[in-house]
Amino acid sequence: MVSKESRKEIRVKKHMRTRNRFAGTAERPRLAVYRSNMHIYAQIIDDEAQKTLVTASTVEKEVKKDLKFTDNVVAASYVGTLIGKRALEAGITEVVFDRGGFLYHGKIAALAEAAREAGLKF
Repeated sequence: MVSKESRKEIRVKKHMRTRNRFAGTAERPRLAVYRSNMHIYAQIIDDEAQKTLVTASTVEKEVKKDLKFTDNVVAASYVGTLIGKRALEAGITEVVFDRGGFLYHGKIAALAEAAREAGLKF
């Protein structure tokens, strides 16, 4: 019988391959994105200091009350705009984008484009 790897295992392998290629620094931290079936999360991380500098997600109460759904492209672009604004307030203008093994399509692309429009460079 042929066994097939689960999509989650494949995504984790892709993520680890890309994480071996780059890391966030103090000058250029990493914008890490994760999406579940119900929510989308984004955080800006300095890997050298092992600190999360800025975070935004659809789990937050303020974000939930502004959105009808927390798992669609509209919610992803809202989180992208929010993470971009919070990063600029923290003095971060340039990041490395870590899509977390997900395809650059749909929600992930919407979040990235909204963060770019908010002022982040990557």
